[in-house]
Amino acid sequence: MSTPLMPTYNRQPVAFVRGEGVWLEDEHGQRYMDALSGIAVCGLGHAHPRIADAIAEQARTLIHTSNLYRIPLQEQLAEALCRAGSMDRCFFANSGAEANEGALKLARLHGHQRGIDRPAVLVMENSFHGRTLATLSATGNSKVQKGFEPLVEGYIRVPFDDLDAIKAAAQAHPDIAAILVEPIQGESGVRLPSHGLPAYLQALRAICDRHDWLLMLDEVQTGNGRTGRYFAYQHSSIQPDVISTAKGLGNGFPIGAVLVAGKAKDLFGPGMHGTTFGGSPLACRVALCTIDILSSGAIDNAARVGLWIREQLAARLSPLHVEVVGLGMMIGVVLPCDATAMVELGRQAGLLFAVSAERRIRLLPPLIMNEAEAQLLVDKLSGLVHDFLSRQESA
Repeated sequence: MSTPLMPTYNRQPVAFVRGEGVWLEDEHGQRYMDALSGIAVCGLGHAHPRIADAIAEQARTLIHTSNLYRIPLQEQLAEALCRAGSMDRCFFANSGAEANEGALKLARLHGHQRGIDRPAVLVMENSFHGRTLATLSATGNSKVQKGFEPLVEGYIRVPFDDLDAIKAAAQAHPDIAAILVEPIQGESGVRLPSHGLPAYLQALRAICDRHDWLLMLDEVQTGNGRTGRYFAYQHSSIQPDVISTAKGLGNGFPIGAVLVAGKAKDLFGPGMHGTTFGGSPLACRVALCTIDILSSGAIDNAARVGLWIREQLAARLSPLHVEVVGLGMMIGVVLPCDATAMVELGRQAGLLFAVSAERRIRLLPPLIMNEAEAQLLVDKLSGLVHDFLSRQESA
């Protein structure tokens, strides 16, 4: 079908017209379990009544004034987010890419304050930080970057989960000012540090302290309850200097944030960064409502039900040489062969998920998924994987 949309997506042949909780319904009345949550966005599910009420009430009251004036709801949200992350200050944007842009500017400011003329940021292979020029340059995926050269300079890239490579980079590149890292890599297929998230983050914190670097965590996907804590780094005892987040913060309403603490606290001053739409009364009202619901049991549910899903999938699929990884409601199912065709098979069976890096099924269910829904997810996906691998063997 011809459309005036730019062809930037290979869209699947389905259009959804309504949603409720973990379910979506297409224009023909077919129901689908959404185990992707709009790519980790709708953590509270679709059409949450409290979110809908907050949007409607605030839209009737005040939508936008600009950041030329005080925005009390923005101040309340900054306080709530800083409290959730044990951070000091907050800047609001409209997306994860914009939040990461803010983090990257903070890194350069920190480097210049240290007397570095051309500050560099250490980033990871297979990472994803956004599609603006600065964030796609930071992203560790050549497919995202292809055609947009010359890329933004100032990045040193090392393998994810390789502390020796970071230490070697520190010796070879005295112009490094910060590390930007996802605690768990999402777009590349739910990749966790091999020796555990707490140990990895503690080692990164120690390296940053030793070299006076900022530790900047991209929690766009891992934040807002996704891993069973408000932020993924809270599975450890460390404190980052900068956190970027977005996705689940507005449960579908666009909002992003960059949080700072410690030596990053005072880097931004008046006129050094800005946004027209970021932190509007409407966006902040929705995010405040989202945080309240998350903190009232949804995050605990994500930890408990997410663990159950991983355990059940592992019990059923490990005999097929399938690995199940993840934390909370961020789950990867790693097949021994290319799993790209599984997306269509899942959709035909009424189950929505993604496949990353060819072999890795990515599950990002709503954090509110109950036990019966989790059982249905496990049953459906296990059956699909069994049938798919059986056909692969007989082909």
